Amino acid sequence: MQKIFASIVHQPLSYQVGPLQLTGFGLAVLLAFVMAQIIAQRELTRRGHDAEPIGDLIFAAVIGGLLGGKIYYAILMRDASALFSRAGFVFWGGLMGGIIACYVVIRYKHLSFPRISDVAAPAIAAAYSLGRTGCWAVGDDYGRPFNGFGAVSFPHGAPPSTVANMTDLFHIPAPPGSPPNQVLSVYPTQLYEVALGFVMFLILWRFRDHKHAEGWLFGLYCVLAGVERFVIEFVRAKDDRFLFGTFTGAQVIAFCFTIGGAIPGIYAQPQAA
Repeated sequence: MQKIFASIVHQPLSYQVGPLQLTGFGLAVLLAFVMAQIIAQRELTRRGHDAEPIGDLIFAAVIGGLLGGKIYYAILMRDASALFSRAGFVFWGGLMGGIIACYVVIRYKHLSFPRISDVAAPAIAAAYSLGRTGCWAVGDDYGRPFNGFGAVSFPHGAPPSTVANMTDLFHIPAPPGSPPNQVLSVYPTQLYEVALGFVMFLILWRFRDHKHAEGWLFGLYCVLAGVERFVIEFVRAKDDRFLFGTFTGAQVIAFCFTIGGAIPGIYAQPQAA
């Protein structure tokens, strides 16, 4: 059984329509924002508030998210030209950019940030789960070499999971004697994050009627998202590890999000009935 699963070969989802190249990643991101808007609007309406501002906030999240994701990617690559490439989008940069952009709109419209963030929490988790299917579709953000149950090889990934890329790009040792063009099977971390993102959504949906002060649910999201990413990074193929190759920059941000979300939750008091 192990050999059957270890031999799974990934094929990217991409279509050429005239001069345009449509990828599974672009489609997943588009659907993720649509899903986030639907969930946030319905949740805000359910709570008895006007959901009209959600459209403007989603637009701000798109602009801020794309800019934040690209800027973070350019910083990681130490290359300003990366801002204008089709490739490269970092989730943490996108999340922070989206939060900042939405905060500006919230202040401009004199809305409540804690209230909006609470209805956004399950929406973001659902969008994250759907968005990660795009990473799977194009063969990006896969894991370290792995030959066990459920392993997948990415011969046409971004980049391909070859010995040369593992050693040169990610500084991961390859089996002795392996030819540079050999395609290695790896952890399909994109699918792990699709599943974990959905679990986060279910947890947040379960607690959406919490009795704590507004903003508590968003704090819970920060904790869940931080823990999820901190753990998954240990099996991700990454090129920014430090402290003897153990931790990544994403884990530092994940740790900060976890602490930042936990502190308000610890001291939050239930709302008066």
